[in-house]
Order: sequence, then C-alpha cells, then structure tokens
Amino acid sequence: MKIGLISDTHSFLDSKVFDYFQHCDEIWHAGDIGEPEVITQLENFKPVRAVYGNIDAPEIRQKYPENQRFVCENSDIWITHIGGHPPRYNPKVLKLLKDNPPNIFICGHSHILRVMPDQQFGNFIYMNPGAAGQEGFHSIRTILRFDLENKKIFNLEAIELGKRGR
Repeated sequence: MKIGLISDTHSFLDSKVFDYFQHCDEIWHAGDIGEPEVITQLENFKPVRAVYGNIDAPEIRQKYPENQRFVCENSDIWITHIGGHPPRYNPKVLKLLKDNPPNIFICGHSHILRVMPDQQFGNFIYMNPGAAGQEGFHSIRTILRFDLENKKIFNLEAIELGKRGR
C-alpha cells in the first residue's frame, strides 16, 4: 500500500501534490485542511483519510473526526492534528499513547517535518509531514510518501514542494 501523507494545507493545494501522489493508493491528511475545496480535490483524486485541525470550519469538522484510528496493512494507525512530538506529547493524547500505543502515530500542526521512532511507549513510529500550505512559519512546504506493508514502512520519501510564500 503506497501512502501520500500531507498536512497543514491551509486552503492551498499545490498541483505538484497530484504528481507526487499519482501512484499512491490512499492520501492521509493530518488536519488544518482549510477550504473544503482542498479536501474535495484530494477525494476526487484518491481515497482519503483525514482529521480536522484547529483552523478547520464546521463543514470539515462534521465530515472528519479529530482522531482517526484504523488498521492498514496490519498496522494500528492513529492520526490526529495536535499531537505534539516525542517526548513532548499533547496531554490529550499522552494517556492514550501510554495505555494503547499505535504502530504509527501521525500528526500535523507544528509545520515541522519529522519522522522518528518513539521507544518510550511501545516503539512506534512518529510521523509529521510538515506543512504543504503557504500559511505559517515554515520555509519549505513538505509532504511524505511511503509504502506500508505488514507493519513495515518502506521507501519513505520526504518531498519538498518549494518555498513558502506566493
């Protein structure tokens, strides 16, 4: 299963995303989608799993949950927008990470691309694709692409979409 991981589009969807995610089976969006047209374009392109972020309007919040937990390729996946990062997690998710850690924990919000193991709570993989949109303090817009097969991540790619700003 090939996954395209994106976050913090903030109402801007770079057309390059469609090229980079061309061969993906699913797109996962870790919140702060912005205008509904962004997620509609992604849904018309590939199957999408998404969560809402702190800037998302009621229309998006009604369609997508704050937390999305599911199994894909025998991996327990948890996506949320404001999750923190190892070892400083958001207090809302910390207890759940301790009690029932996923295999892969994905969040957005920080606009900082980061992928790392967290051995503190069950040796899961932490992933944040950074920010793909124009809004925020990041300098480079980023996304992630990877293969997931039987609990293993392969061919992980951090992709730069270009500088922030129009």
